[in-house]
Amino acid sequence: MKKLVAEFIGTCWLVLGGCGSAVLAAAYPELGIGFAGVALAFGLTVVTMAYAIGHISGCHLNPAVSVGLWIGGRFEGKEVGPYIIAQVLGGITGAALLFLIASGKPGFETGGFAANGYGEHSPGGYGMLPALVTEIVMTFMFLMIILGSTHSKAPKGFAGLAIGLGLVLIHLISIPVTNTSVNPARSTSQAIFAGGWALGQLWLFWIAPIVGASLAGILYKYISPENE
Repeated sequence: MKKLVAEFIGTCWLVLGGCGSAVLAAAYPELGIGFAGVALAFGLTVVTMAYAIGHISGCHLNPAVSVGLWIGGRFEGKEVGPYIIAQVLGGITGAALLFLIASGKPGFETGGFAANGYGEHSPGGYGMLPALVTEIVMTFMFLMIILGSTHSKAPKGFAGLAIGLGLVLIHLISIPVTNTSVNPARSTSQAIFAGGWALGQLWLFWIAPIVGASLAGILYKYISPENE
């Protein structure tokens, strides 16, 4: 239960910090954070939680990460389901807090609410296939970073930084394509409040990250220096 509470809090923080920067700050050009600021915000949420709860739950904060670690032999299968439930609930709570804050501004409109999308809902107008490929590849690389930096032979104490900076880079690459998911819990939390098209496209942001994470788990298990 302590692990699940930690995952709930961590995923809540990821959504509140990452999506919050997009909804509350990036929406105003005069504040100047832009895509780069949003990318940094997502990375910072992971870095801060890695050192805050990593020793409690492993700081997955992401259903795809839990699946990838399980396939990679780093996580028990019986814990995957409870972790995913805690992550999704934490993400929804973060989105609800963000909505409560954002809706307090006169004239607020929900709009896309930092949801993920493709086609006309992609920031750069990218179609479904580029979005699918992007989410698979970015999640694959994210899991490779996680699996590598947390290996017993990796330098100690730096995994949180590597993972957080990896997520920053992933956002810098893919925000224009899908608004960056690589995390089904993050996508679900925002889609619930954006509604309509966001819920209709949510399938891609569950399937693609889990496929990418699973492929990384299989490959890293093969190339890993040795079983831990």
